[in-house]
Amino acid sequence: MEKNLDSYEYNELLKKLQTKVENIGSIVKPEEIKARLKEIEATEQDPDFWQDIARAGALNKEKTKISNMLAKFNDANQAVSDAKELFELANSENDEETINSLFEDAKKLDEKIVNLEISMLLSGEDDGKNAIVSIHPGAGGTESNDWASMLYRMYLRFCEREGFKVETLDFQEGEEAGLKDVSFIVKGENAYGYFKAENGIHRLVRTSPFDSAGRRHTSFSSVMVSPELNDDIEINIEEKDIRVDVFRASGAGGQHINKTESAVRITHIPTGIVVNCQNDRSQHKNKETAMKVLKSRLYELELMKQREKDENAPKSEIGWGHQIRSYVLFPYQQVKDNRSGEAYSQTDAILDGDIKSIIEGVLISQANR
Repeated sequence: MEKNLDSYEYNELLKKLQTKVENIGSIVKPEEIKARLKEIEATEQDPDFWQDIARAGALNKEKTKISNMLAKFNDANQAVSDAKELFELANSENDEETINSLFEDAKKLDEKIVNLEISMLLSGEDDGKNAIVSIHPGAGGTESNDWASMLYRMYLRFCEREGFKVETLDFQEGEEAGLKDVSFIVKGENAYGYFKAENGIHRLVRTSPFDSAGRRHTSFSSVMVSPELNDDIEINIEEKDIRVDVFRASGAGGQHINKTESAVRITHIPTGIVVNCQNDRSQHKNKETAMKVLKSRLYELELMKQREKDENAPKSEIGWGHQIRSYVLFPYQQVKDNRSGEAYSQTDAILDGDIKSIIEGVLISQANR
């Protein structure tokens, strides 16, 4: 949003934001939230309410969530109607100073509405969960391994920026450079809500640092994201459907790590999903973690099947096997997301973790279908 808006453009912006807020209102349904909050408060007055701790906890969680949503909606709604009133008043009085200060605040106002859209889009039942993320390089040896490691760094930097904590589950170095495989858990508010937008294949085009002739190379890496499940979601895995292999862990970890067969690989035969874990010195703990990741992957697979049934989502946007974004570093610099259709030229900043606006663009474009 440029500072030098004129009155016509500002008026158009206000109309656009007003429409957005009204659309969000039809989804948030503030009146229904108020009625529900009254119901919850009445229930809390019941002396027996606190006897059932699980129910009290669940209701309290719901109350916090919908109260926050209502407060955010009211705040954004008020901000747009205040700006509209002030603009009309300043115009009628030819108050240039107020008009200019409204123009200067236009960007903030626009961001406030985007934030409301995002918090509304991240209110699904899994969005608030932690995310389990795996990066697998495609074919192409060193090139792809290096690209996988660039993506891993991009996500670590993004997590630093957003205050997410990262716990590595499995890390296998590439033979010459980069990495062969990495899995990690991202912990924090709406971690899965954000990271689910990264599910799919990421394509890189650049002049290769590993090619003495400096030719242009295209590399692919796939990113798989699934929610970390709570104990209240049961996924049954039958023993006959899995194969468990144990092997010596590789990579950093000192002498001890390589002497015992502590690393675990679990293959889920019906789906072909393979999960590795070598994070811990204890084979037992690694197996426990690998099972947790496998359950999470199977749950995500179920979610994908459900999304495919949903007519709004084109098939090319669903699943781990579809190309979702291109990062071109040569002959020009551009990152383009295939789902939002948005293109970004600040490739260095993006590879340094500045991906929040790309993810938000994807979430908004998918919701607007």
